Amino acid sequence: MKLFQLQDRFLRLRHRFATRRGQPEGILILSAGGLGDTILFAHVIGQFLDLAKPGEPVRLLLGLGSDKLGFLFPPRVTVQSVDFQRLRRDLVYRRATMGELYEVNFRLVIHTDHRRHPDMDEALAWACSASETFAMEPRPWAKYSTRLNVNRNIYTRLFDSGPAQKDKVRRWIEFAAWLTGKPRAPALLHLTQDRLPPATHEPTPLVVIHPYSAVKRKQPTPSLFSEIIELMPDDHTVVITGTIADRTANPDYEVLLTHPRVQFDGSDFRTLAGRLRSAELVISVDTACMHLAVAVGAPTLCLASAAYVGEIVPYDDALTPPNAHFIYKAMDCEGCLGTCHLPPDRGMYPCIAKLPRNTILDFVRHRLKSS
Repeated sequence: MKLFQLQDRFLRLRHRFATRRGQPEGILILSAGGLGDTILFAHVIGQFLDLAKPGEPVRLLLGLGSDKLGFLFPPRVTVQSVDFQRLRRDLVYRRATMGELYEVNFRLVIHTDHRRHPDMDEALAWACSASETFAMEPRPWAKYSTRLNVNRNIYTRLFDSGPAQKDKVRRWIEFAAWLTGKPRAPALLHLTQDRLPPATHEPTPLVVIHPYSAVKRKQPTPSLFSEIIELMPDDHTVVITGTIADRTANPDYEVLLTHPRVQFDGSDFRTLAGRLRSAELVISVDTACMHLAVAVGAPTLCLASAAYVGEIVPYDDALTPPNAHFIYKAMDCEGCLGTCHLPPDRGMYPCIAKLPRNTILDFVRHRLKSS
């Protein structure tokens, strides 16, 4: 048994004899996914807010870094972040985090993740000791199946959300409908203007390209992006978005910044959202930038792997807004969630290496001509 698990046992014993002040109040919504998941969840959080009483405080608990997207959520939602990796190795941090959640005395905790970790996000759901705690049946995970099964006693109610492979947003919508008793028709993935920063005023037509991914094998070659840039009219400005860390990790892509009229933008998500709203076209790999571009209404082309077909990208047809476009190579092994069993092709997932180059270039030509 690990030290943090021993500490959790001690906290569990303390909770048995502790008395909290006041009546349980407030809702904690737990969403421990990455940046892209956080953007997608912003589309559906309103359906979970129906469970809050008038004026009742609502806290959204996100993973560290995802709180940078807090501006996408309604004003009544207080956003908090937790460093889940630190939660496992820093006993003082773990105890302080769990202690604060316990003392709040939430009336209701809603864990919105299908894939859960028994020692991280589930441990926080347990630490709250809320009057009620709701979640979906956990996604099967062989490594933690016994622990996940034991942790079922954390939850007051568990929703059977369907097969392991299913559109993530549709799963949330159905979960919210089950909780509220209010079935809803799927809504297009587009955030309202009152949740977004204003569009920037660009001096020239703007095209945004995001070529970087945290998973390098999801990145098409720099030569493809160079060909796309060559298609740009002379009066257009091309902006490459990312971080300094992206540039350092991908020196081969520096060639893109040698093209005339190409700039680099390392802005934070809030600032970037304003520029995306002004863009004539956004071209991105499957990453948070792509989800943000779609959410703000920018015409967006996603150069996607086949890894998340049926779960994230392409979006469910009923949810896809007209500004979102996806090009990917269908594979027998699609839906692998990134656990690719095939050897890399020139450093890429085979589904990325086989993206139809001419189809991509024709799409860009058509969009530029029609705009």
